[in-house]
Amino acid sequence: MNKTEQIAGSKTERIIGFVALLVVLILGAAFLQQAMLFRLAIGLALGYTLMRAYTGFAGSVNRACRAGSTQLMRAMALMFFVTAVVSAGVLMNSDLTGYGLWINPINIGLLLGGILFGFGMSLSSCCATGVLTDLVIGLPRAFITLVFFGIGVYLGFPIQNTASWVRKSWVTSATGAELKKGGVFLPDLFRWDGFNGFLGALVLTGIFCLIIVYFAYRYEKKRKLANTYVGVDSENMQNAEQPLDVKNYKFFSKETYYQIFAKPWTLKQGAVVLAILFGVLLGVTKAGWGASTPYGIWFGKLLMLFGVSPDAVASFAQMKPDSFVLPFFQHSASVQNLGIILGTLIYLLMAGVFTRTFKEGLNISWKDGLIFALGGLSMGIGTRVGNGCNVGALYSPIATFSLSGWVYLVFLVLGGILGNMFFKKVVAKK
Repeated sequence: MNKTEQIAGSKTERIIGFVALLVVLILGAAFLQQAMLFRLAIGLALGYTLMRAYTGFAGSVNRACRAGSTQLMRAMALMFFVTAVVSAGVLMNSDLTGYGLWINPINIGLLLGGILFGFGMSLSSCCATGVLTDLVIGLPRAFITLVFFGIGVYLGFPIQNTASWVRKSWVTSATGAELKKGGVFLPDLFRWDGFNGFLGALVLTGIFCLIIVYFAYRYEKKRKLANTYVGVDSENMQNAEQPLDVKNYKFFSKETYYQIFAKPWTLKQGAVVLAILFGVLLGVTKAGWGASTPYGIWFGKLLMLFGVSPDAVASFAQMKPDSFVLPFFQHSASVQNLGIILGTLIYLLMAGVFTRTFKEGLNISWKDGLIFALGGLSMGIGTRVGNGCNVGALYSPIATFSLSGWVYLVFLVLGGILGNMFFKKVVAKK
């Protein structure tokens, strides 16, 4: 589709997009508690950003393996560092015991969880958040993935809640011990720096991010020299976008509308916006971003619809029944996840490309379905043994200075490489 078609889009869809946004906010304000309304709003913003910037965690590994591009991986590194800076401003002079920090334990579960999650996300081409945005742009793939993701999370609940190799950490710093979570809080290593350890933690985070960028550039250069670099269509489109023609500027024009509401953001712009949204979420809720636990709860609720008692569902999961009987719109993470789906839909409608995008993702084969099911199941189980997903075990821990996030990243990438090797041998030859 050329730029003229992009600017024109679908007028009907654009109108529906604005109406949908208005209706969602009005209904949310009318029927949701303030805390839930905030979660809905932040979810809308997250979904909108993820879609408009054509970004996601799964693509950082998949694009590198399949196309040779590390642009998204480098953008993720930028996002990690900017988010850490924002988080430091929020946390530096705060009572950390009042925050739900994602200081996860470092153990065999974290390593195995990273491998399983990376393997699964490479097969399904999405992650715990990507499966929500992909429900709008790739419904069959995302729906199959989500169902089996939920099964995997539910089956993994008893392991997460009872197994010592998942719950106990090999190493623990003072804050990790104080919060009774285990794990290493990086500022604990730099308490002498005059900034409660946050300056040293930021410097170390910056070094880790630069290491990612360095190896990403080296890998991409190697692929280009070997003539195996093919690039990514969405990245090429984002990079080719031109700024607004100020000389011929008219406020009430298709060009202006396109620039404000439809023009794709660059990966770096998306990274910065996501970092800001994370900071707002952390400041308001005193917690990070999580996405995968609701999938297991949703599966438990599904079992209840088929007659399984709440006590039986909770007993298997080694949890209290409260999470399974709590109404959907009173569960903060579920409401936020719903917001991500709606935010994705609203952007595509406002851009006038929903129908075309939706249709493009409808066709899959039965073999595809099996692969997506395996991917979802692997990710689901991986989130429980690793104590989180791409946001709960990776992004939120890194953003709140937990060493576990960086350890998880290494094994997530390893799992992604293994998954892409499997994909190339099994799926690409179909």
